[in-house]
Amino acid sequence: MHLAGLFGDPRLPYSYSRSGRIEPEEREATRRVVEALSAWTGIHLSVLDDHRRLIDALRSDPPDLVINLCDNGFNNRLEREAHVPALLELLDIPFTGSSVQAISLCADKAAVRGVAASLGIPVPAEQAVAVTDADQALPEHYPVLIKPNDGCGSLGVESGSLVHNPDDARTCLERFRASEKPPAWLLIQDYLPGTEYTVGVIGNPGTGFTEMPPLAIDYSALPAGVPPILAYSAKADPASDYYRLLRSVPVPADEPVARQMIAAARTLFTRLGVRDYARVDFREDADGVPRLIDFNTQPNWSYDGKLASMAELAGYDYPGMLRRLVETACARYGISAPPGSPGDARGP
Repeated sequence: MHLAGLFGDPRLPYSYSRSGRIEPEEREATRRVVEALSAWTGIHLSVLDDHRRLIDALRSDPPDLVINLCDNGFNNRLEREAHVPALLELLDIPFTGSSVQAISLCADKAAVRGVAASLGIPVPAEQAVAVTDADQALPEHYPVLIKPNDGCGSLGVESGSLVHNPDDARTCLERFRASEKPPAWLLIQDYLPGTEYTVGVIGNPGTGFTEMPPLAIDYSALPAGVPPILAYSAKADPASDYYRLLRSVPVPADEPVARQMIAAARTLFTRLGVRDYARVDFREDADGVPRLIDFNTQPNWSYDGKLASMAELAGYDYPGMLRRLVETACARYGISAPPGSPGDARGP
């Protein structure tokens, strides 16, 4: 079987990262994926990370399945995240992960919130406002969290995004307006003071889901005065307090709050037409009700990411998680998965 791993392009600029290029941490994550896949028996592996030659490479030697781990966007442009599956769909090449439609829909946080609310899934009170009109839509009650409606990877979320009064809100809004690429729409969302969780989903409605315990985000080590929110620096700046001090704590899957969130995540996964895997984030309100705060169609896939941590709790080592993703996609397409090697999976 011809498998291809598709990644961001280390040759090109990448505005999401702190250096403007794909960081060493992501290059190491790519190396770990290639190492794991290369150990499988019965496959021929290609690595696709040169976006300038990507179309020619796919047309000249189309893989049987592409493992689409390019969450950077085509040519490392985040706004072109959906262009990668679009290209694969146009070329009729099977691939892991969600379709163009699902990725595009889930990039609109307000739209996802509306779908969730229609399904009876608890959501925070919020309003979506045009960045040009935000001053006229300041809330009456605080604290609130102000973030881009279309941001991924917590892009645009900083400690100053949690505001406690109108003056703080205006300062935050001015920061967005003065940015190099101001978001068109912002969300002004009630701040939820309770525990934050993330729920991993691997599987599909027709073939079943892999059971994985959720994680709770532990903010307790943050210094006094640092807001307990998942800021952009928690994912992109190893020197920040968020990056260094946040921890993830397992939540047994049979706990009532876990069962509630797992059921909600799978319902929303199905309704949004998402495929193969996702990560869904919740946070409790003052009454302990977990409310949806984000839906990630292409969550961090690295060996040290939250999805891998949840898979490990379910009994899958990192190669085993990758194999599970491939098996899930193959089952959806009705094609035979590669046999793998004995050490690839420890899961049930």
